[in-house]
Amino acid sequence: MGSDSYDGRADTGGPAAEPSGLTRRRLLAGSAALGGAAWLLRGIITPDDAEAAGARTTALPVPPAFPSGIELYRQAYENWAGEIHADQLWTCTPHTPEDVVTLANWAHAQGWRLRAQGHRHTWAPLTVANATPASTAVLLVDTTSHLTAISAAGTAAAPAVRAQAGADMESLLAHLAGRGLGVTHCPAPGDVTLGGVLAIGGHGTAIPAAGENTQPGHGYGSISNLVTQLTAVVWDQSTGRYVLRTFDRAEADSAAFLVNLGRSFVTEAVLRAGADQNLRCVSRIDVPASELFAAPGGGNGRSLADFLEQSGRVEAIWFAFTEFPWLKSWSVAPERPLSSRAVSQPYNYPFSDSIPKPVADLAGQLVSGSWALAPTFGQLQYLIAALGLTGDLSDVLLSGTLLEDLLSLDVVTHLLAGGLRSDLWGPSRALLQYVRPTTLRMTANGYAVLARRADVQWVVNQVTSGYQRLLTQYQERGQFPINGAVEIRVTGLESPATCGVPGARPPLLSAIRARPDHPEWDVAVWFDVLTLPGTPGMHQFGRDLEQFLLTTFDGTRAALRVEWSKGWAYTADAAWADPEVLGRVIPNSYRAGGGPGWDEAVEVLDRYDPNRVFGNPFLDQLLR
Repeated sequence: MGSDSYDGRADTGGPAAEPSGLTRRRLLAGSAALGGAAWLLRGIITPDDAEAAGARTTALPVPPAFPSGIELYRQAYENWAGEIHADQLWTCTPHTPEDVVTLANWAHAQGWRLRAQGHRHTWAPLTVANATPASTAVLLVDTTSHLTAISAAGTAAAPAVRAQAGADMESLLAHLAGRGLGVTHCPAPGDVTLGGVLAIGGHGTAIPAAGENTQPGHGYGSISNLVTQLTAVVWDQSTGRYVLRTFDRAEADSAAFLVNLGRSFVTEAVLRAGADQNLRCVSRIDVPASELFAAPGGGNGRSLADFLEQSGRVEAIWFAFTEFPWLKSWSVAPERPLSSRAVSQPYNYPFSDSIPKPVADLAGQLVSGSWALAPTFGQLQYLIAALGLTGDLSDVLLSGTLLEDLLSLDVVTHLLAGGLRSDLWGPSRALLQYVRPTTLRMTANGYAVLARRADVQWVVNQVTSGYQRLLTQYQERGQFPINGAVEIRVTGLESPATCGVPGARPPLLSAIRARPDHPEWDVAVWFDVLTLPGTPGMHQFGRDLEQFLLTTFDGTRAALRVEWSKGWAYTADAAWADPEVLGRVIPNSYRAGGGPGWDEAVEVLDRYDPNRVFGNPFLDQLLR
């Protein structure tokens, strides 16, 4: 399933646990997507080890004059889907924000660059690029070992939480829940750090349902928009050194740090929260795509817009080459409905947390070169979800379960006749966080379409119809570049009033910052297309889809922005590589409509880090 974060450090030692039927090591030989980073840690190399190696080779230069008291070692880097990896980059673990200041001044003096890293739950090359050489003068700064403090903040009338950059969202939401507080929506994974979420404008899915009144401390924009105060390491012109500086949300410059793409180092933030809301989440897989994604006015009362009007919070997951998407709808429910099962902890879809044997076997065939099995793989993913939601998954997890049995007509008929509903109820965090690191790891593109709420169904229909046409065209040519799912969510746009700070401005680089010239655009439709890394033709498909989207959502009726943590700027051979999209399309998507935006954000980030200590070559190209 999709997620949103810039950072991430995954699987940090020891063999990974293997769910029933899954031979993780065998599958990872074909694809890092199937269960995590197989080669991520081949052992940590300390400076002493590097010095010893240096006597024999120049491959491991030790950072010169490195500050004492901060742990330093070499460690391999790999992101969520395994597409970005680099062997043995220098890494350190600061204990305090002051240590980060020390590191910044050291890096400036020595001509090095610093890259914050958390749990590596990201797709885009915002931390480091793929195959970054071990000799590169770049130091990864692990925030997850010590920069994890969480404490209460705010007042009784305006409660808040103070958290350091390495605190993960699962811990942060658990802290809030312990105080009777929560957020309206958030990224689905718990293993993403606050620093990473803020860097890319992490979000979930939510707009107000029909008749819903927004409660104090709650909002429908990104997590970044909840920030009331933040502390960052910045350049002080008067002293010629890096220092810690705290920005109140009312300060104009803070708007550039709220979504910063890793171009700054935020060490701590204070976020507004509201009274927790119990939620009900109903899952169903019996509404066909022809209804759910119908053109406006169709759908027989079961279009995505219809469900959105009823609950305000929806997510659709449409597996490739299948007819019935998995639709989740959340709604505010103070008391447990009689049909709902009460839950108190997150991660309540165990069938998506591990990889059952039939999925592992078929995925193994795909990554071994049988890419034409993509339609069968899509059907299998649908059936696993359907069986899991109806509680009939136990046989699937047994090693003896046959793929042919799962794909039989009798099983499909039985499932459809059963109604395919799962009904959960509980505190918000138990329903909002549902992706574990053990899920199937795929690569994904990502975009947000800014539009009127009244046009949500039109946007959804345009996206899904264009996607399906492309998928069919490729299939007719004997090509199968997509074997995952389309995921669709809907949020509101950034409203600075949510944080409760007078004079607050929206995050300048947020994909869901409102367009001044289109005040009627009040929502964003987010969508991702997932596929296994290394699938032949996936980049060309990504380019074809991206060009279609740019043409369709050209700013007339709706407008397109990229989702920072995912894939975009496609060429026929790579993501994040099209110079036209990087140099013109993306910047202009923030300049359009007038008002502050791209150029101001770049200027502010450059002013507070003129030496670009917090940067990398990709960001140098993008933010110029």
